[in-house]
Amino acid sequence: MTVTYTSSVSTSSVINNFLGLLARWRGSIYKVIWVHLFVFFGLYCLLAIIYRLLMNEEGKKFFEAISSYCLSHGALIPLSFVMGFYVTIVMKRWWEQYTTIPWPDGIAILISTSIHGSDDRARVMRRTILRYVCLCQVIVFTMIAPRVKRRFPTYNQLIEAGFLLENEKKIIETLDQAFPSYPKHWMPIVWAASIVMRARRENKIRDDYAVKTIIDELNKFRGRCGFLLYYDWVSVPLVYTQVVTLATYAFFLFSALGQQWTENGVQDGLNVVRYFPILTVLQFFFYMGWLKVGETLINPFGEDDDDFELNWIIDRNITVAYCIVDEMHQEHPELVKDQYWDEVFPNEMPYTSASKRAEPPSPSTAYMDLPHKGSAHSTLSTFKFVNSFQMDGRPAGLTFSENLLAPIQDDLDSSREPSQTTIDFNELIEQRRRERRSRIRHRFVDLRSTYFRHDSFGAPYKVTVLRPPSEESFSENQEVLEGTQQEAMSSSSSKEPDKKD
Repeated sequence: MTVTYTSSVSTSSVINNFLGLLARWRGSIYKVIWVHLFVFFGLYCLLAIIYRLLMNEEGKKFFEAISSYCLSHGALIPLSFVMGFYVTIVMKRWWEQYTTIPWPDGIAILISTSIHGSDDRARVMRRTILRYVCLCQVIVFTMIAPRVKRRFPTYNQLIEAGFLLENEKKIIETLDQAFPSYPKHWMPIVWAASIVMRARRENKIRDDYAVKTIIDELNKFRGRCGFLLYYDWVSVPLVYTQVVTLATYAFFLFSALGQQWTENGVQDGLNVVRYFPILTVLQFFFYMGWLKVGETLINPFGEDDDDFELNWIIDRNITVAYCIVDEMHQEHPELVKDQYWDEVFPNEMPYTSASKRAEPPSPSTAYMDLPHKGSAHSTLSTFKFVNSFQMDGRPAGLTFSENLLAPIQDDLDSSREPSQTTIDFNELIEQRRRERRSRIRHRFVDLRSTYFRHDSFGAPYKVTVLRPPSEESFSENQEVLEGTQQEAMSSSSSKEPDKKD
């Protein structure tokens, strides 16, 4: 199963949480390269012992020449470029394989809502279709995953697990003998499609559109199962994998020779590696770990720590599929009014003190510097400039009429001397909002008419019909509109004495 550590690093802190991940063993870099690191360090120490203790002067000179050559020309191997491109391809392929794994939830919901009836005939149709869907997936998994193959080595184990019946096993074995070279994962999907058509003939499915939708989902499920087989058949080209592997091992073979401490290298500052080649070990640690990432993820259906747990997916899918089409078929909780029924929608959702809601992001022009709103000179001069703008001796195409300046002048006069009448506009707006919301709610309730009818099986159900608005509601709208206009006129008339003063 893929090693999950997201919960440990969900929030960054002063002490980095990622440092704690370095102490983990399962799925770690230490687990995949410790053998190779031990072999490399052993080879390095062996060459150092041979050079320092077992060679004569001529042998030392020959070894120093080889070491100098490997040190100066080891950078000719483009290991970083080759390795980075290879791991990028493998990582992208690894995630695409996981997203290709099909899930039967969508088909189960369609089957539950389309195949009606609570009798045994309808129930066995729904359960059999989903059993065939899961059987198709299990057959594909046994072809690409060693763990699943060891769990279901033959069709007998599928019969014991409940995915297959004895008569169905005989049909598949007969076709296996007739066509042994081709996989038979598509056969359960064909059987499921035939059951869908039978349900339509028996009027368990009441329209052809539902049949088409179910068949499309079955084909999509079969296509994704086929893509998993394609990923298994067509891997990353072998030549590229060989190039990366040879480049990595050749680079560190040359490093084991080129990074050796030699007597004539003391003047070059190489005396520090006489006792322990720490930078060489770190270089091996990083590059070899990079290679092992690609080797581990190139086939995510194996038995590595980061491979997909397909056995868990099989168990989960069959359980959820049966639960949807049988246990939860046409069942739902009691319909009740929600807590925001009277308010229509919540203005703000509740939250605890430990999880306070952050403020919404500010727009790009929130802190933009603009001219002062009360500056008459800047505003009027702008309008004057636009009105007098001309091009090539012709009047400008865009002009402002004089009545645009009246509201600006009114605002300037009102800002000079406040009115003696004080009105709480916020309270007035909130009162009007409550009245309007109440009118809309009652108007919608008055427009509804509820009738009780019975379906073909005798089960009662409700039908709500909306009728045109009555004369009462129409006259109420007219009164509200006239009242609004009168308020606007009275407010404008109240401003005129202030301006004269």
